[in-house]
Amino acid sequence: MASPTWELGPKSSYITYIEDHSGNGTFVNKECVGKGKRLVLSNNSEIALSLLTNKVFVFFDLTVDDQSIYPSEFREKYIMYKTLGSGACGEVKLAFEKTTCKKVAVKIISKRKFSFCSVREADPAQSVETEIEILKKLNHPCIVKIKNFFEAEDYFIVLELMEGGELFDRVARKGGLKEATCKLYFYQMLLAVKYLHDNGIIHRDLKPENVLLSSHEENCLIKITDFGQSKILGETSLMRTLCGTPTYLAPEVLNSFGTAGYKSSVDCWSLGVILFVCLGGYPPFAEPSIAKHKTQVPLKDQITSGTLNFIPKAWAHVSEMAVDLVKKLLVVDPNERLTTEKALEHPWLQDESMKNTFERLLMQQKVSIALPQHPIQPSTSRKRAWEEEEEQPGTSKCSVPCASFQTIQVLEKRQRK
Repeated sequence: MASPTWELGPKSSYITYIEDHSGNGTFVNKECVGKGKRLVLSNNSEIALSLLTNKVFVFFDLTVDDQSIYPSEFREKYIMYKTLGSGACGEVKLAFEKTTCKKVAVKIISKRKFSFCSVREADPAQSVETEIEILKKLNHPCIVKIKNFFEAEDYFIVLELMEGGELFDRVARKGGLKEATCKLYFYQMLLAVKYLHDNGIIHRDLKPENVLLSSHEENCLIKITDFGQSKILGETSLMRTLCGTPTYLAPEVLNSFGTAGYKSSVDCWSLGVILFVCLGGYPPFAEPSIAKHKTQVPLKDQITSGTLNFIPKAWAHVSEMAVDLVKKLLVVDPNERLTTEKALEHPWLQDESMKNTFERLLMQQKVSIALPQHPIQPSTSRKRAWEEEEEQPGTSKCSVPCASFQTIQVLEKRQRK
């Protein structure tokens, strides 16, 4: 096995090493330590056992990684780690729950980039915190759960982590998905959005980037995220964000440009665009300079006219029923567009095998959640557990028994005075 050691360094600071006593290898940042030898640990060093891919430790040096920039209430419950992604709203970071050592995603919304005046002027009593509390009560297996919320100089929304990443990346990597996979994912999207509509919430920003995957497996659960963004940020700031990338926006949104309220049908249009992208591998509407199909029609006019261009080669292996559902969702008149309820009744989705797969995945998730969690006991060295990092396709599973992840610990080193 490997063991940490430390010694006094310059200016009374401590230097931490890892020493390898194992018979099958210890790796620090993919470098083999070597039996009987040791390497210096720096902040965020990743430690693997037996194989390079068996990452089971991460080393946090709290004298370097300044957690004090985050709200004190947040620091009491979480340790912030690396950045997962960034966008117009701010960024998303990986963090760890202190009591369970489970990974979570933290969305940081910059107050400097968004105006919340539209929300507060409309109803001063309805604060952002109240909106978050409403959203926290939503409970659906295909909607990312808000776990916590903190307000300081910025807003910090703590969400469950989805290991498989964004649907956008999977579609872009594969250039479109198998029809059976599209059907499994889209069925879940419809269930999620129908639940939101039944609870009086319109998403208004549905796109593949806001559909997250539970794992790297092709058959997996999906979850909708950012479903409360319009509610939290306010319609004015949301329109300002979306006006630059209207690919997934419904015609009535572009035509009114924030001057009128929107119905839930705007989400059904966006779902139609997502389904088109998943099946065909390209968006139905795009700027003329980047459109996969040759067109000189401006993007806004493409959307408001509802002109779809099915490239024969891309759609050769897609069933007529799937195409029919796409067309019935991408109807310009919102009153004629399929609702989520009607879309769920469409013949393409009357697939018992697909629904059985979904139920099996749900059951597996419930079993996983039901497994007992053993919080790490506090110690003088302030240790934390590190859950196994997401396993990339083609890599081996860790040879360490799964139960050991409950007791594997990670050093957090504080400056000692």
